[in-house]
Amino acid sequence: MDQLIQLAIELVKIVVIAVVVLVFMMVAVLYMVLKLRWVIARIQSRLGPNRTGPWGVLQTVADALKLLQKEDIIPCGADKWLFTIAPALVFIPAYLVYVVIPFGRGMAPSQLAMTHSLGEIGKLPGLSIGVMYLSAISSIGVIGIVVAGWASNNKWSLLGAFRGASQLIAYEVPIILAMVVPVLVSGSMDLSAIVDKQAGGFWHWNLFQLQAGPALPIAFLMLIIAGLAEINVTPFDIMEAESELVAGFNTEYSGMKFALFFLAEFAAAFTLAAIITTLFLGGYNPPLAFLGGQLSGLAFSAVSLFWFLAKCWVLVIFIMWVRSTLPRVRVDQLMNLAWKALIPVGLVNLLLAGAYVTFWMAK
Repeated sequence: MDQLIQLAIELVKIVVIAVVVLVFMMVAVLYMVLKLRWVIARIQSRLGPNRTGPWGVLQTVADALKLLQKEDIIPCGADKWLFTIAPALVFIPAYLVYVVIPFGRGMAPSQLAMTHSLGEIGKLPGLSIGVMYLSAISSIGVIGIVVAGWASNNKWSLLGAFRGASQLIAYEVPIILAMVVPVLVSGSMDLSAIVDKQAGGFWHWNLFQLQAGPALPIAFLMLIIAGLAEINVTPFDIMEAESELVAGFNTEYSGMKFALFFLAEFAAAFTLAAIITTLFLGGYNPPLAFLGGQLSGLAFSAVSLFWFLAKCWVLVIFIMWVRSTLPRVRVDQLMNLAWKALIPVGLVNLLLAGAYVTFWMAK
């Protein structure tokens, strides 16, 4: 009986953590959409949302309610079941990647699910293959994009799906090559362990570590460039090019199904910022020790959550800045950048990092 009660408590805790992560994801996306409109409006010298609610802050809430109330239309020539499950195939991986992201000391959802008391927060290890989990889960989304384009029975959707498949497969390779470099230098695939090795001040962050030569800074730049292509953000939004493909793979979608695609795309932007922060910008560690590094226990967990979100938000603003200023590249330019530039550079960079770990760190 006691075991059943304990099992029920564990299940309830897991469900609560999953719901909290989902709510965080939705609130973050709503604010990111609003902020994107403000940033683009400011950069392009025009007005952004300023009518719905004070200073327009309820505009994205109104848009979300509008999508939820819209009719869910399935084209008569579409494959009904594949058309229906495609948005879930894109959204679920974008949601599952948050399982291993360390939002603070001991605050990765996978760690919180294993804790039995507040005193254990920050003391349990994270998933030992966190980086591999990230790369595996994030690769599933391309299946949903291909399914959505094919099941829609629309030539523009199919072209967008083909573009998306070639783009995501091509840029997945340099992303993995970039993520492997901090794994080699840190000696661990546990994201929390990688963050802990960057403690002590910003000069300990992987971005500023030059013992391995330029390997880590190059990996940082590769991850930003390939990540922008992976999350389908301008100038790499080829699969949704409105001027060429109407709306790409999601042309025939409406209502809640379209909202899932939209939610997954913006959630992926925050995920990219979180991964870059974790691997190269010290994760939840403060930039200077006196800004919270001297704390311990729950106090440090709370401060570390603030620093992690602050770093992520700076990167999200940078992504919005890029999105609102650069023009869309051509398909051939997009593919040439991956296969002829990023992948060769990534392989050489990985060789440099491996040589450093083998011949320098081994001493």
